[in-house]
Amino acid sequence: MFTGVSERIRMDRARAAGLGSVQQAACFLNQDFQALKEECLQNRTLFEDPMFPAEPASLGFKELAPFTAKTRGVEWKRPTELTRSPQFIVSGATRTDICQGALGDCWLLAAIGSLTLNERLLHRVVPHGQSFSQQYAGIFHFQFWQFGQWVDVVIDDRLPVKDGELMFVHSAEGTEFWSALLEKAYAKLNGSYEALSGGSTTEGFEDFTGGVSEMYELKKAPRNLHRIISKALERGSLLGCSIDITSAFDMEAVTFKKLVKGHAYSVTGLRQVEYRRRQELLIRIRNPWGQVEWTGAWSDNSSEWNAIDSAEKDEMLCKMEDGEFWMSFQEFLRQFSRLEICNLTPDALSQDTTSFWTTAVYEGSWRRGSTAGGCRNHPNTFWINPQYKISLLEEDDDPEDEEKACSFLVALMQKDRRRYRRQGQDMHTIGFAIYESQGCPSVHMKKDFFLRQSSCARSDNFINLREVSSRFRLPPGEYLIVPSTFEPSKEADFVLRVFTEKQSESQTIDDSFRSMFAQLSGEDMEISVQELRTILNRVVAKHKDLQTDGFSMESCRAMVNLMDKDGSARLGLVEFQILWNKVRKWLVIFREFDLDKSGCMNSYEMRLALENGGFKLNNKLHQMLVARYADNEIIDFDNFTCCVIKLEAMFRTFQHLDKDGTGTVEVNIIEWLCLCMCG
Repeated sequence: MFTGVSERIRMDRARAAGLGSVQQAACFLNQDFQALKEECLQNRTLFEDPMFPAEPASLGFKELAPFTAKTRGVEWKRPTELTRSPQFIVSGATRTDICQGALGDCWLLAAIGSLTLNERLLHRVVPHGQSFSQQYAGIFHFQFWQFGQWVDVVIDDRLPVKDGELMFVHSAEGTEFWSALLEKAYAKLNGSYEALSGGSTTEGFEDFTGGVSEMYELKKAPRNLHRIISKALERGSLLGCSIDITSAFDMEAVTFKKLVKGHAYSVTGLRQVEYRRRQELLIRIRNPWGQVEWTGAWSDNSSEWNAIDSAEKDEMLCKMEDGEFWMSFQEFLRQFSRLEICNLTPDALSQDTTSFWTTAVYEGSWRRGSTAGGCRNHPNTFWINPQYKISLLEEDDDPEDEEKACSFLVALMQKDRRRYRRQGQDMHTIGFAIYESQGCPSVHMKKDFFLRQSSCARSDNFINLREVSSRFRLPPGEYLIVPSTFEPSKEADFVLRVFTEKQSESQTIDDSFRSMFAQLSGEDMEISVQELRTILNRVVAKHKDLQTDGFSMESCRAMVNLMDKDGSARLGLVEFQILWNKVRKWLVIFREFDLDKSGCMNSYEMRLALENGGFKLNNKLHQMLVARYADNEIIDFDNFTCCVIKLEAMFRTFQHLDKDGTGTVEVNIIEWLCLCMCG
């Protein structure tokens, strides 16, 4: 037991030092690529991987099991044995390097194909400096994102060959091997080649990027989907699409116009052309098979191309890869069922803003009899599932949005399920529910809590995919996320990721912060004006570079009134946390624009600081603020903070009242008095 604890502590420390990050991938199965390569070069031997041997078991366990028809006669050969002059990558990685073999992993190949469109991302997965000429030792390595960390996977270059041909992924030319070796590394990561059969393109997308995916049902596509796709392509996001099957007979059936059902395609381009005096939106799709292409309107030899500018036609068609084709966007919506987009970084989730999304990652497990309670349908055991508390602290900034709420995305991913296929297991059916915590303490909530309270949000459905994700908007507050399998007693490990658009805190709100809050707030767990003054003055006293005589009762009363959402004239933990985050934010800006480092501001410095904070005010307003908050034309930190928090509240109130965005609002006498007296 102590060995397990010490190992967990060692790994926690290593992660804290950066192990598992993009810059420092962890060694998969403790195999160090550089050390192994140097050993082979010194001994003048070619690497043979004992962790993924060139043996039948590495191929599979069912259709690709040892002694089956598909594996009979398989040999393992190095590229140097297959061609006179093998190359790792020739003239950069392209989509023609990825032709599907005898494995049903088109989902993976679509993801690899999209990866080639972004060189920076590609070389995160396929590290530079690998070749069959310089310091060749029969060893290669690739890097993948796995359940919250990056891992470096080492392989030898012995590839499965049948009848003289590579069994699985291969390049069109037959002399380029990066894609075949990448597939082998991914097969090793998942236990075997057969473990890769069948899947969702988003799975490959996420493992190549560490990003998070979203899915659109094209029959219910949002009106601005073309803008979403265009922005995603510009950002280098990975996009895949597919056609649903209605029965087993449909699997990989070819439609009348040569589209393949149940098959993963990648989206590689979007273009608007002038066609018969109107604008026509076209989308470019690629089939990893290479040879089966759409034959309808805008296909390679269709008559539509004759009606557009010849130079534009040549440009669009000459860059086409084998298996790649154009079709009209409207036809795309009719023919395909689903679009999957992997956003490369959390901030890319917001389609129309550049605001940054913060990320929290939790690792957990469901264990029979202790933490595997099943879904809400099982009230007697649901409460034993793992529970994670988050605090949504700040509303979104969108001035056009009538409903003030916090945007966030929850993604629940089950770990290592492909590895268990060999034992006859597969993906569990998973999902999650979200509850208002209603000020409950940071302890595991019991059965009674869930019996009397309904969820305020939940995953769209429970489904047997590796990951279930949904986007939500809820008012600021504290919430409890409960991830679960559909049935109780199903065992698995999982990763829960929470992306929030604005400030948020996880279950681990700083313990010293909670402790200070509990000490000062007393039994009622709320902060009064006097208690707020004590806290803020204790904090600012530690910053010797600030010139301040401390926060006054008047300024603290104004802040409580502005932040108090329930009319109690006191601040709860979340309200205080929001206020504290604002104080920290404005402290950074105050220091930055205290140009002479005097510890206070003059009117010019204050004007610069307010503009940097996003407040566009005219001269008269600036003069009024200086008159109100300055003492002998000097603004200290406490007055500056009161000023900006008041400005933020007034701007937010105006935007809420200006529902039509006209720039004017109408209020009655009671509303006017509330605004003035509470401010």
